[in-house]
Amino acid sequence: MKPAVTTARVIVGLLFIFSGLVKANDPLGLSYKMQEFFELWGMTKFNSWTLLMSVLMNAFEIIAGFALLLGWRIKLFSCLLLLLIIFFTFLTGYAYLSGKFKNCGCFGDCLPITPFTSFLKDLALLALIVFLFWKKNLIKPLFSEKVTTISMFGVTILSFGIQWYALTYQPFVDCLPFKKGANISEKMKIPAGARPDSFAIRFVYEKAGKEYEFSVSELPSDLGTYKFISRKDKLVRKGNAEPAIKGFRLSGVTNEDSTEIILSQPYAVLLFCENFSIPISKWEKKFSILYAELKAKNVPVYMVTGRTEEAPEKISKTSFAAIPILKCDLTAIRTAARTNPCIYLLKAGTIVDKQSPRKLNSIITAVKKLP
Repeated sequence: MKPAVTTARVIVGLLFIFSGLVKANDPLGLSYKMQEFFELWGMTKFNSWTLLMSVLMNAFEIIAGFALLLGWRIKLFSCLLLLLIIFFTFLTGYAYLSGKFKNCGCFGDCLPITPFTSFLKDLALLALIVFLFWKKNLIKPLFSEKVTTISMFGVTILSFGIQWYALTYQPFVDCLPFKKGANISEKMKIPAGARPDSFAIRFVYEKAGKEYEFSVSELPSDLGTYKFISRKDKLVRKGNAEPAIKGFRLSGVTNEDSTEIILSQPYAVLLFCENFSIPISKWEKKFSILYAELKAKNVPVYMVTGRTEEAPEKISKTSFAAIPILKCDLTAIRTAARTNPCIYLLKAGTIVDKQSPRKLNSIITAVKKLP
């Protein structure tokens, strides 16, 4: 029995550590996925708490995984893991059965899996964790209490430190379509060889008070005795003909689409500000240095925000008050910018660099080298 417990312990522990680390790389991604669930359930009042919930959940997965591997406080963590996997199984089951989600967010954007696959994964984990809960008395600490406690303290610091870095600077690994080196215009196109959705045409007729549904090849010879009701286009095979970047449309006060004009510039800088929850005073000085270099090189700068009505007043007393302000879909901004604000350096629409205000030196250096 003990080898089976050890095997289950290693599998569950490593899976939770891996899952937590992948999501800790981008806690905002999980936060946005939580908001999708809350919006469907009419619980949007919790949206302001999703980032905190995301950080705590990611940290707990990492800590619980290491606790299981090291045999630390097993009675406590076996109970907590059981409660958590029951909750996860409910969520992934809902995501699968409702058909309203393409990706449940269980492994973040770096490893997207379907709700069905995630549901099966959680069912397997549920069985393993129930087994571990049953046999928890067979799980013994690997090291002394002192060594294990120090190790768990380090794991706790690591689990929160990774997320602090991702939220303050940028994720360690950028798994989104707006990554360095990507050409935004190309990512907005449907990829070559993509398979479109396949539909079957169905016709609904009525005869003698009963409704009948036919395909084109099934239409009866006495069709004239039937009354036509409607036509349906039934999806028979889901395709993959979707661009990597969707909804990225930049427009100004006239609402004219300026996206391609901006992306075709030899060089351009985009300042993404989802909102102004972080005061401009916290990043104004650093960005002003960059803006001065950009003006000297005649490189255009644009602010992209979901709060176009607030933006002019917010930047009115800064050195960059005259930059054009563009609006964009909120989801596109959130996908493009994992820090608020986030600064892009573009070369003919290709992302040369993207940084938070705290790491602008790399963009400033690159601009100084421009001809």
